[in-house]
Amino acid sequence: MVNSTQPVQLHCTRMQGIRKRCWIALRGFQPTMVIAAQTMPTPERKVNIAKRAVTHRPVTNRTDQGLHGPDRGRALYDIAFEASKQGPCLEIGSYCGKSAVYLGCACRENNAILFSIDHHRGSEEQQSGEEYFDPALFDFRAFTMDTLPLFRRTLVLAGLEETVVPIVSRSAVVAKSWATPLSLVFIDGGHAFETARTDYACWSDHIMPDGYLLIHDIFENPAEGGQAPWEVYKLAVASGAFEERPRVGTLGVLRKRI
Repeated sequence: MVNSTQPVQLHCTRMQGIRKRCWIALRGFQPTMVIAAQTMPTPERKVNIAKRAVTHRPVTNRTDQGLHGPDRGRALYDIAFEASKQGPCLEIGSYCGKSAVYLGCACRENNAILFSIDHHRGSEEQQSGEEYFDPALFDFRAFTMDTLPLFRRTLVLAGLEETVVPIVSRSAVVAKSWATPLSLVFIDGGHAFETARTDYACWSDHIMPDGYLLIHDIFENPAEGGQAPWEVYKLAVASGAFEERPRVGTLGVLRKRI
């Protein structure tokens, strides 16, 4: 759970005398790990996970959970503020809610909606035994990852329950019956190539002309990070439907041609 003694802080300043923009500093991503060993299931795999939960040091700084760097957060806010004047926005990959706060605060300024899709069972690299497995986010009762409680708590602290609509499902399932044009789609879900490609294939056609496609974790150099988002980024550019805009760190920015 989020440490309620360090709430989300929304620092608002007036810029260019035109509108308020909220610069967001998330505080208190310190989920408490409470593990009752005597109630743990007995199979060896479950015992090993329990041991790891006790000794594990979090792989990420929770003041920066899920989105690395204030420059990318600022870019999300700025682009969503512009886009949401035309219609709702959508993100794939809610995780603990940091990107939803940046996007959601921008949407709220325009009385718009952010749809946030995530099955909340963790992506491939967040599962047990993988590099980014975090036992603090593991539900030992259901014996699966579960980031939904922390995500919902983040929305409460940010005052975004009337702006952000959580959709607990896989993006491909939601897309089957989707009919609403979107002003922005932010892809930051699973980083396996097939998962990232499916997210792009399912949602790129729902972006309205002049809308935005944002893709997180773009690494051209394989030594720096996974290649799936970069491959999907190149796929979008090659389609001819999108024009490239300046990237912000590892955040790819594309705009749909009119």
